[in-house]
Amino acid sequence: MRKYLIIAVALSVSAYMFGCGKKQALEESQEPMTMETMSVVSFTNAVVSPEAKAEAKMVAQPAPAYSKPTDTEVQTALKNANFYTGQIDGKIGPKTRQAIEEFQKANNLKPDGKVGPKTWALLNTHLNVPVEIQTKKKQ
Repeated sequence: MRKYLIIAVALSVSAYMFGCGKKQALEESQEPMTMETMSVVSFTNAVVSPEAKAEAKMVAQPAPAYSKPTDTEVQTALKNANFYTGQIDGKIGPKTRQAIEEFQKANNLKPDGKVGPKTWALLNTHLNVPVEIQTKKKQ
């Protein structure tokens, strides 16, 4: 009986030593995963925290597409950039078209009098100019 007890204890100790030793060595050899690595790995039944889902949505969303500016925004931006002196009435007339063409010429764009994506990308920077900068430009 004593012989069986010694064998059982020896087997238990050896199973513990060899089994856990491999697991510990495996854990030590692994490096922390980055977001890039995790995007490649596929999980079948993974539990993802709401914070991780929100972060993934922020990263995965494409850049916003060009949205056509309103006529009032165009006139306001042109006025802030000192290319338009008329009233901001929300109507693109001859004065506004001329101001658009002058702005395009000054920024090395095709002077067609139309506010497309390239023109608006540059003109949009003048849309919300602080008042103190506007008054300094006029002086």
